[in-house]
Amino acid sequence: MSEAPHPALLPTGMHDLLPPEAEIEAAVVAQLMATLRAHGYERVKPPLVEFEETLFSGAGAAMATSTFRMMDPVSHRMIGVRADMTPQIGRIAATRLGNAPRPLRLSYAGQVLRVRGSEIRPERQVGQVGAELIGAAAPAADVEVIAVAGEALAALGVPHLSVDITLPTLVPAIGEAYGMGGGCAAALRVALDRKDAAAAASLAGKAGKLLERLLLAAGPAAAARAALDRLDLPARARAERARLAVVLDGLTAVAPELKVTVDPVENRGFEYHTGISFTFFAGGSAAHGPFGELGRGGRYDAGDPRASEPATGFTLYTDTILRTLPEVRAPRRLLVPLGAKRGRADALRAAGWVTVAALASVGDWRGEARRLGCSHVLEADDPVAVG
Repeated sequence: MSEAPHPALLPTGMHDLLPPEAEIEAAVVAQLMATLRAHGYERVKPPLVEFEETLFSGAGAAMATSTFRMMDPVSHRMIGVRADMTPQIGRIAATRLGNAPRPLRLSYAGQVLRVRGSEIRPERQVGQVGAELIGAAAPAADVEVIAVAGEALAALGVPHLSVDITLPTLVPAIGEAYGMGGGCAAALRVALDRKDAAAAASLAGKAGKLLERLLLAAGPAAAARAALDRLDLPARARAERARLAVVLDGLTAVAPELKVTVDPVENRGFEYHTGISFTFFAGGSAAHGPFGELGRGGRYDAGDPRASEPATGFTLYTDTILRTLPEVRAPRRLLVPLGAKRGRADALRAAGWVTVAALASVGDWRGEARRLGCSHVLEADDPVAVG
C-alpha cells in the first residue's frame, strides 16, 4: 500500500510563492498594469475555464495540446483550463466587445496552466500580464505594442533589456514562391529552427542560397536590415521586409534606448502568428540572455476564423521577470507593543511602515521584534532599530 505524499509535495512544475516573493510579484503585476493603463489599455478578466469549442477557436487552436481538459459536471460538455490568455481576449473582443470602437486596447493579468512544461520553461503554472491591440493592421500598431512592452519592463528596472524581432511568415512566403510544400517545407522548417544552414540549403533547392543568407542576416537591427535589403526576395517576402523596415524606423523614433535585434527565420513559438513577432530578453542578446524569455508577442488574427480581425499584442511572464530584477529591499517592518497608541501606528503606516501588532505582553520587545522578522520596535512613540 503506497503512502500518502508529504503535504508539501506538489506536482511537477508547480510551486508555492512565499514571503516576500509573493508580495513582490503582486507589486510587479500592479506596476506593469499601471503602465498599460497609462497607454489606454483597459483591463478585462476572462474566466479560468471555458468550453473547448471557444477556447480552441482561432488562435487558441495552437494551445490545444497544452490544455488541461475535463468534463463540466453541470453542462456535461468538455471544458479546458486556459493555457494562454491571448485567445480569450480575442473572444471577448469579437463577442462582448464586438461593437466597441476599433482599434480596441485591452489588458489582462492572471495565471495559466499547461499540461507540461518545456526545457526552457519547466513551470506549468505561469503568471501572465499582457495587452492586445485589436482592429489595427498598420505597422504603427506593431511599433506601439513593442514600445509599450519595453516601457513596462524598463519601468521595473529590468537590466540590459532587448527585443528580438522575427518574421514567421517570411520563410513560408519564400517557400510558396519556390513551390516548396508538404514534407519538404516541414523538414526545412526544422532545419531553420536548428540554424542548420547546410541542411536548409540542401532541402531548399533553388532557394538554398537565399535561405542560407537569411540565416546569416540575424543580428543587430541595423546590420540585419542592411543584409535583408541586399536579398532578391519574392513579392510577398518583399512586403514583409518593407513592413519590418517601417517598424524598425518607428522603434528608433519612439524607443531609441531599446536594443533591437532581428532574426528573420525564427519560428518556434510563433506558429499562429501572421506577421511581425517579437521576444523580450534581459541580460544580453537573444542567444545569450541568462534569464530566458521575459515575454513575447506579435501579429495574429483575433476572434472567430470566419470573421477575424487583425490584432497584435504581447504576453509578459512574471516568473521570469522576477528573476531579472535587482534585489528588492524589504519594507520597514515595525513591531507595535501591546497598549501602544493606535493613532501613532496609523500615522506610521501612512508614512510607509509595515506594522505588526503584538497580541500578548512579553518581557523583551526587541527580542520579540527580531523573532517576528521586524526591523524596528515602537518605543516611546518612536521606531527603534532592533539590529
